[in-house]
Amino acid sequence: MNDVLITSLLIVSLFALLGSGVWIGLTLAGVAWIGMELFSTRSAGDAMALTIWGSASSWTLTALPLFVWMGEILFRTKLSESMFRGLAPWVNALPGRLLHTNILGSTIFAAVSGSSAATCATIGKMSIPELTKRGYPADKIVGSLGGASTLGLLIPPSIIMIVYGVAAEVSIAKLFVAGVIPGLMLAALFSGYLVIWALRHPDQVPVADERMSFGEKLRESRHLIPVVLLISGVIGSIYTGIATATEAAAVGVVGALLLSAAQGSLNWATFREALMGATRLYCMIALILTGAAFLTLSMGYIGLPRHLAEYVTALQLSPAVLIIALALFYMLLGCFLDGISMIVLTMGVILPTVTAAGIDLIWFGIFVVIVVEMAQITPPVGFNLFVLQSMTQREITWIARVCMPYFFIMALALALLWWFPGLVTWLPSRM
Repeated sequence: MNDVLITSLLIVSLFALLGSGVWIGLTLAGVAWIGMELFSTRSAGDAMALTIWGSASSWTLTALPLFVWMGEILFRTKLSESMFRGLAPWVNALPGRLLHTNILGSTIFAAVSGSSAATCATIGKMSIPELTKRGYPADKIVGSLGGASTLGLLIPPSIIMIVYGVAAEVSIAKLFVAGVIPGLMLAALFSGYLVIWALRHPDQVPVADERMSFGEKLRESRHLIPVVLLISGVIGSIYTGIATATEAAAVGVVGALLLSAAQGSLNWATFREALMGATRLYCMIALILTGAAFLTLSMGYIGLPRHLAEYVTALQLSPAVLIIALALFYMLLGCFLDGISMIVLTMGVILPTVTAAGIDLIWFGIFVVIVVEMAQITPPVGFNLFVLQSMTQREITWIARVCMPYFFIMALALALLWWFPGLVTWLPSRM
């Protein structure tokens, strides 16, 4: 049977299982079993057992549940309120004023969260009521929050980066460091858009809060000290080489517990909620990863990745055309799957092609993360859209529309990273 028929059968099986409501992780394992049982001589049961155990017991993957737990702990603290108080005095003079707290707050929280949905919910629970009360336009409040909260995937520590690092077998620490400059650049582009909008529509921007002296601003900035210390402990320990990504995750959990205790939000109930929330989320992610690992092995035995890579190589596409094609492919896929599923489902097939094209895998990892960010604000399966809908009770189509400018800003960021790859590769090269 030729590759086209095999691929068609597996794709039909995949969507049939997904459409019937089977969990994504079980779907991936099921499709892998079908492929290996029908189109290879390897025993599917034996391969499944070995692959699932090997992927689930990976030491590299240990960082993932720890970062998830850290984000769950911080979600239940008063961190967003403290950040709002610390940031607000400094952005009052900017065009757009307090709308920039969504951008800066998301950027800061992203550095201790690792999840765009957690960033969106944490910052939104404070900024949406405060900005609405002050008379800021609803579309700009929700749009800036939806766009900026996607930075939770790009600014380290990032759950998606850990998943990609395991799938692509590249250094997670280098991936983390590679995301810093693109993340800050994207935050600056988001704020720049708000500045341009505010200059063009000054009548829609409420009057500034009462002016503060420089000393008063510094005093309010003391509320940022806890989160700055936590960021320094997590990211600083990785960049200086003191800790691996897994060890830095443990530092982050301890710091989050101390911060929660200092703010008076740590008790048995919140501790249990955070632990169980992290456990549920990680179990879902782990099931997807183990299913994807088995699917990757199955595809390898069938030979589809190698044949696809040979086919793409024969087309003699330039790296630029290949990247554009992959960006469009992931954007389309993001309309139907969450980010983790997108990565684990495609890496086994895509990576040989990318490697054959001579594209740096660290750079490609940041490229994939930004495309996944774009998928977070595209319907019908944009996770940030669901979070914003639950917080605002607005129609999902309205939320998607007000977030659309940030989608195009991320597309611009991808172009900049292609033209200036050093924005991604410079910091990792210095480690």
